[in-house]
Formats: sequence, C-alpha cells, structure tokens
Amino acid sequence: MSLKQYKEENVLIAARKRISIAFDRFEKIYVSFSGGKDSSVMMHLVLEEAIKRNRKVGILVIDLEAQYKSTIEHVMEMIQFYRESIDVYWVCLPMALRNAVSNYEPKWCCWQQSAKDSWVRNFPEEQGVITDYEYFDFFVPGMEFEEFMVLFGLWFGAGEAACGFVGIRADESLNRFRTIASSTKECLDGMKWTTLVEGNLYNAYPIYDWRTEDIWRFHGKYPNLTHNMVYDMMHKAGLSIHQMRLCQPYGDDQKKGLWLYHILEPETWAKIVARVNGANSGALYVSETGNISGSIKISKPKGHTWKSFCDLLLSGLPKKTQEHYVSRFKGFIKGWTGRGYVNGIPDEAPAILEAKHWAPSYRRLCRVLLRNDWYCKGLGLTQPKSESYGKYLAIKKSKKDAEIAIK
Repeated sequence: MSLKQYKEENVLIAARKRISIAFDRFEKIYVSFSGGKDSSVMMHLVLEEAIKRNRKVGILVIDLEAQYKSTIEHVMEMIQFYRESIDVYWVCLPMALRNAVSNYEPKWCCWQQSAKDSWVRNFPEEQGVITDYEYFDFFVPGMEFEEFMVLFGLWFGAGEAACGFVGIRADESLNRFRTIASSTKECLDGMKWTTLVEGNLYNAYPIYDWRTEDIWRFHGKYPNLTHNMVYDMMHKAGLSIHQMRLCQPYGDDQKKGLWLYHILEPETWAKIVARVNGANSGALYVSETGNISGSIKISKPKGHTWKSFCDLLLSGLPKKTQEHYVSRFKGFIKGWTGRGYVNGIPDEAPAILEAKHWAPSYRRLCRVLLRNDWYCKGLGLTQPKSESYGKYLAIKKSKKDAEIAIK
C-alpha cells in the first residue's frame, strides 16, 4: 500500500493554503532561496502571499561561490522583481562543503580568503552582500552549510517564533521523503509539512508533494514569473526534467552534473576544475558503474575477501582520510556487535538486506570507500557536527556564564 494519500485539491491550491497558514501563525518569515527550480517556485508563491498581506519577508541566499553564472543572474533578477517586499541576506562567507571527487581534499571551503586567487567568481555586485565575518554573532569561518542554516533561522527569529520556507520535494530523494513523513519529528499542530528545528524555529515545506512536472506546469501557467534559464540550457543539452539539479558542484549527488559545466558555461568549467582536487576526473568517471565509482554492482579482486579488499582500499588512502574512515568503521562495527554480531560482521550479507541497512558487511564498507562516501551515509551514519560549530557553542556558553556572573 502506498504511503502517499492523494486529495481532491491540486498541489498549487494546497501549497497556497499552507503558505497562508504559516503567515497566519508567524510574524517572522524567511525563504531559503538557492536559485533552483523548486526554491524559485516556492519564493514566487510566498511573495504572492506577502504582497497580498502587505508584509515583508526575509530572503536567505547562501552563495556557494562555485555556481553557474545563470543562477546568479536569476537570483539578482528575483531580488529586483520583489525588491519592495523582501529583506535580503545574501551570504558570501567561508563555509565547509563536501568534495566528493577527491580523497585528498574531502571538503572544500567556499570564499576562503587563502584561496582567493582560485575563486570561481568574485563577490556579487549586489548591494548589501554579506562578507563580514562579524555580521552574524554565531558565525565561525569553516562551519558547515547545514549548521549555518539552523543558526541563521534562530538569529533571524531573535527569540521569537520564526518560520523558514524550504523548497524541498519528497519525490527528489528518500531522505527528503523522510523529512516530511517522519513519525518522530515535532511539527506545528501536527502538520507534516512543517518541522520543529530548534527552540521556536520551524521549517515549512509548502511544495513537498509537487512532482517535477508540476514545477514546469506552474511556469507554463505563469510565464511572467521568471525561472533560472540554466534549465533551458540543460534541456538543450539533452537532460530530462528529472535529471536537472543545481547545487554546489562537488557534492555526493551533485557531482553527477559536473560535466554540464563544460558544455553550458566553459569559462566557469575551467575555474571549477582549478578550484578543487579531482573535479576533472570526477566529471569523467562519475557515470561509470562498478568499482570505479562504487555504483550498482561492485566486485572484489581475485584472491581477496571483502574484508581484505577493504583493508587494501584503506591502505591506499591519504593518512587523514584513512583515519577518518577507520574511526567511522570502528563505530559502525561496534554498534552491530551490540546487536548480535559478537564475532564481528560478515564478509557479505544478502544484497537486499545490505541495501536496506538491515545487515552489516565488509562489502558495505568497500562500497562506502569506492563511492568516496565521506560521511558514511551508506552505513546509515549521519553527518557529525563540525569543529566550528563546537567553537560557536563554547563561545555561546562563555557569554551565558558571564551574564550569569554579572547578575
């Protein structure tokens, strides 16, 4: 039986109702805007409601430096179009991002001053772009993108209830579906299209039930509302509407679209390759199956077990990368030891059980290494908090302790 329940009203009407509810419940509202197709449609809908109510909303643009020129042009166009109804926070600060195309540089830092000579682009000319490290009291250079998102929302709310609109759709990935469908998360009055993030900060996903076709039907119905023209170029390059995705180019999923920079924006591509280790080879081989990318069916060399192959793969990694994986693997194996595998995990398990994370195996560890899966999501592990976030918490605690001492 499908977990999805279809209703009489169409997704556009449903999205407008959700947005209206959020405006009824929150005075402080902002939109997380990336310039992609989903966040663009969401921003159009949120601003439609804001203009109707004569209210202003915040627009958070986290500029990741390595992006299409067409995306930046679209962001500027949207800001200009809604200028009277928005407060813009265009952030160009050094944040740690995933580099899934290199074991030697598993993370890279956008807008890092020490790498200024190799930046993909200069700071945008848009007035008010945030480049000052002191602008936000919570910011620590090198903090993770995901951490910044949460802390910005709390900063924006300034102690009051706030709502951040995020343009994700459940059809995009299993993780996004889980974000909506989770039975354990806290929501606003039980509404599954919302999530309590922290304190009194909520995320709202008004277009979570839209399909890709719905996004383009919207633009067909409202041709006067702008969209990112890079999608038109992707279509001409032969991509289907379901293959078109935007984000920082070196991520675990996003690296699949690296090759497009070469075709769509050759000048940007040259800078993309020079910016981080592994970009060119990543673009060449990401679509390959088997051991070269860890996709679909992998195989162990002749004379090896999966365990010995895992040891071989680890031995060829840079020391820092090797230590990272060994630490995560030990935690993974220890966790399964407490779940009945007292003699250690098996070399392999039935493929269906491995795929569903229902059984451990050294084959799963090998797949993680071949995929360059830095956070070991293939083992069901999550992204840990960064050192920068720890520094922020320490600073926050010291300030709180100082205030208590004064009182």
